[in-house]
Amino acid sequence: MNGADVLCDVLLANDVTVCFANPGTSEMHFVAALDRKPRMRCVLGLFEGVVTGAADGYARMTDRPAATLLHTGPGLANGLANMHNARRALSPMINIVGDHASYHLPLDAPLTSDIESLATPMSNWVRRIGGPDDVAPATEAAFRASLTPPGVTTLILPADAAWGEVGAVLPRKVTLSPSPAVDIDAVRTVAAAIRAAPGRVGMIVRGQAARADALAVAGQISAGSEVRLFSEVLIARMQRGRGRVAPTRIPYPIDAATALLRDIDVLVLVGAREPVAFFAYPGKPGRLVRDDCQVLTLAAHGEDLNAALEALRDELGVKPSQQTVFATGFPDEATPNGRLTEDAIALSVARKLPDDAIVCDEAVTSARRFFALSAFAAPHDYMMGTGGSIGGGIPMATGAAIACPDRKVINLEADGSGMYTVQGLWTQARENLAVVTIVFSNRTYAILHGEMRNVGVNAIGENARRMLDLDHPALDWVSLAKGMGVAAARADTCERFDALLDSALSRRGPFLIEAVI
Repeated sequence: MNGADVLCDVLLANDVTVCFANPGTSEMHFVAALDRKPRMRCVLGLFEGVVTGAADGYARMTDRPAATLLHTGPGLANGLANMHNARRALSPMINIVGDHASYHLPLDAPLTSDIESLATPMSNWVRRIGGPDDVAPATEAAFRASLTPPGVTTLILPADAAWGEVGAVLPRKVTLSPSPAVDIDAVRTVAAAIRAAPGRVGMIVRGQAARADALAVAGQISAGSEVRLFSEVLIARMQRGRGRVAPTRIPYPIDAATALLRDIDVLVLVGAREPVAFFAYPGKPGRLVRDDCQVLTLAAHGEDLNAALEALRDELGVKPSQQTVFATGFPDEATPNGRLTEDAIALSVARKLPDDAIVCDEAVTSARRFFALSAFAAPHDYMMGTGGSIGGGIPMATGAAIACPDRKVINLEADGSGMYTVQGLWTQARENLAVVTIVFSNRTYAILHGEMRNVGVNAIGENARRMLDLDHPALDWVSLAKGMGVAAARADTCERFDALLDSALSRRGPFLIEAVI
């Protein structure tokens, strides 16, 4: 038995059964070990950003880590952007980064790099395996670190640790520490602040507090104690749809966000952080709440958020039978027709969304209306990129589809963002995943046009336009998708889009709609 076999066996003993991979020479012994482990599902990504983004999507839907397999420092570097998104989403992930044999490193071969320094900013935990005998304890430590609390871990596997022989190792299931008990003092402090500012309290929920059962409790607190319920700007995962409590998402534009929160005197955080502006803008604040707003943490990531909400409800004297407001039917709105628009796409997708679907939203500016409409859609899970690093949508949808093979995944994708990790379509085709990708083809980085206006530039010249627009030549998403094995078609009218969406939702395997707007 060699170190690579031990690593696989420890992962499998702890129910890590999926490995998203883009291996190289240093990882061949690990690849050979994976070949001997039929329980491990190995999924190839043609770019490391697809690998790490898919592991993020998988983790968000399972609350468990997948493994990634990356080739030395440059391979890791290619995957860092979506590791950043995963870290911001608080997703559990175990990155296995192969490296040169330990005795080869002093020779400074071409692929030699400082992997620890590359990994550390995008990881919650980093460790280099010391040798074959260190493989089992290091892998156990990586698994434990990925879940207590959930986050990104990176394990560096030198080639000689992978091929080195070890004695018989009996893989064991790692025992995880239970979540900390609810902090009753924090509950009482928050309850007192809510009573002291009726109607002027906001609560932000994220993580496990954004799941349907916890949202129901938060909704009872909201209705019974005049607390306004919010979500963060960028949502890692929220259970949405009819019959579920629907928090108001804090807007991305800074003026809209500060206006929404202007009359909040007390802000309660449940698994969340205080919201801040995405960027600094001249003459505008960085904090979104007033400086005199009292910001309190009920419970943090890694704590039992549901239990904390229940304790707060009880402390406030709100009954579990408290009536809450749920979204029911869609607002009365005519079915759009004629030229296709962003709003028409959002309305069509929300109305046609299948029960228990998963929505991965990286449409950036184009699908902003969808989130509000999703409150009236069939029950579903909603996810976004959380770190601001674009290129997460296609991989995230890929990982979510592998995590939940019986559920339809809808990827709302901006054309500019999609090009960062378009290779993920090939993985969807190879794995025959139930993903419908809707590309908002406006042929521009629309969000950057908005950011130019935000910094006071209202008219741009040719140089700026050439950096912000995606024309000359225009991207041909139908050809791109078909070239990677994904069936695709183009729509530029509402009628054509509706017909294609109906067809895509009824078929097996992946399908891409290029929605020209």
